[in-house]
Formats: sequence, structure tokens, C-alpha cells
Amino acid sequence: MDLWFTEKHSETVEFSIRVDRVLHTAQSEFQRIDVFESEEFGRFLTLDGVMMLTEKDEFIYHEMIVHVPMAVHPSVRRVLLIGAGDGGAVRELVKYSQIEQIDMVEIDQQVVEVCRQYLPQTACCLDDPRLAIHYADGLKFVRSQTDRYDLIIVDSTDPFGPGEGLFTREFYGNCERALRADGVMVNQHESPFYAKDRVAMCRAHKRIAESFPICAVYQAHIPTYPSGHWLFGFASLRYHPVHDLRADEWNALGLKTRYYNTRLHQGAFALPTYVQEELDHAAQ
Repeated sequence: MDLWFTEKHSETVEFSIRVDRVLHTAQSEFQRIDVFESEEFGRFLTLDGVMMLTEKDEFIYHEMIVHVPMAVHPSVRRVLLIGAGDGGAVRELVKYSQIEQIDMVEIDQQVVEVCRQYLPQTACCLDDPRLAIHYADGLKFVRSQTDRYDLIIVDSTDPFGPGEGLFTREFYGNCERALRADGVMVNQHESPFYAKDRVAMCRAHKRIAESFPICAVYQAHIPTYPSGHWLFGFASLRYHPVHDLRADEWNALGLKTRYYNTRLHQGAFALPTYVQEELDHAAQ
């Protein structure tokens, strides 16, 4: 008998992957955590039945959420990660020798432990000496921070369950206060395609625009996420994500990436017309 993982992307659309083995299943204090193994996508992690990452395409998400802001901000030393318990964003950040400290705030310790055991591809750098892991609510943690970080990366789950508070006006305002005067915040911004995701996208954009003078959205193609068309938000107190791109400086670092490059960086901010119209309307 075939075993399939199926996620509902809309009321009439489902996405399925045939599963070879169930490697782990457990209920934490916050959510159900499952790790599966498949022929096409390798191992993959789901939380409450929602796809978080697969070994085959996780590099796209993690490279785009990290290298876009790092190629714009000229002097990132201190980074705050909200969520990111799978370790993929940490793996990309530690490629930068200039970074002195990374604070990762993950509400669910079991997610980190499961990823360490079953997903070493993303969790491989969680013992980096520059990383401090805080098992806490990201919303509460950031409230106590002022003028501290050069970069905040909000690598959250979708806007329900444990991740719901990370899409509020209060949270984005607290992030603005936690940043230094030239700080940057990047967040996963949902998909523009299906109606429910589009509502979440517009709501997040409106709330971020209320807290940051520079606010833009960029895109990537991630096959296992709803519709395959995924967005990220770039918010800053000083730097424009395209005009202030330091392409030559970033390329001189010689970092190895599989998806991100500085030419793609510029193009990622050129959004389809229907997406830009939705965002413009939301920000009014």
C-alpha cells in the first residue's frame, strides 16, 4: 500500500508526495512534528501537517532569506533569528566571517532536537560558537530588545498556531525598535496565489509598511510551497534592497550558493503586475 503525505493548499487543491518511510512523529507542547523520507524530495519536515522544508528545495528558501539582506547591509555584526529551528538560516549566516553573534529564538525546543537528529543538512551549523539559542516566544523576546541588531530574520511558520503572533502590528513595531539605526528586517511573506495566502500576504505588508520607511517584497520559486510562488519581505530604516545592493562586494566574498546570485537579487524585486497591485492596495 502506498503512503502519501498530502497538504491542502486551498479548499479545492491538494499537494501530495509519496512517502517511503516515516522517520519521526511526535506531539510537542506546541505542535505536531513529523519527518518523512521520500524518493523525490528526500527527507522533509512538517509541522501540524504543513510543509516546512524538504532536503531537495530548502536551499532556495534559506539562501533567499539570508543572502538578500546580507548583500545590501554593509556591516552586519549582530543578527536576530525568530524561528529558524531547522537551522537552515543559521547555516547560511555562518558563511559570513563578519557576523559576531546570532541569537536564534525558537519557541519549540523539540523542533531543534528533531532537526539535529533527522535533518543534518540544515542543522549542521547549530553548534557554531557565534550562535545562542533561546527557547522562548519570539514576540515576547523582541519586546525587550532596543537598538541591538543589524539584521532581524523572521523565519516563522504560517500565521496561525505558534506563528500567529509574528504577523501582528505590535511585533513588527517591536522589531523596528530592536534594530539599530540602519537595521534591516526580512520575513517570509506567504504566497500571492491562493486567496487565503494572499490575504495573509497583504495583511503582513500593510503592517510592516506602518513601521518601516522602506518596505519591499521579493519572490522565489519554491516547488513544495503553495503554488510554488513564494514571497519575502524586506524592510529597512535606511537601505533600499536594489539601489543599495553591493553586488561587487558580495561577489568578492566568493560564497557558494545554488540559487542566489546578485543578478537574480535585482530581478527578484520585479514582481508580477497582479502581485504588485495587491501590495500597493494593501499599503494604502
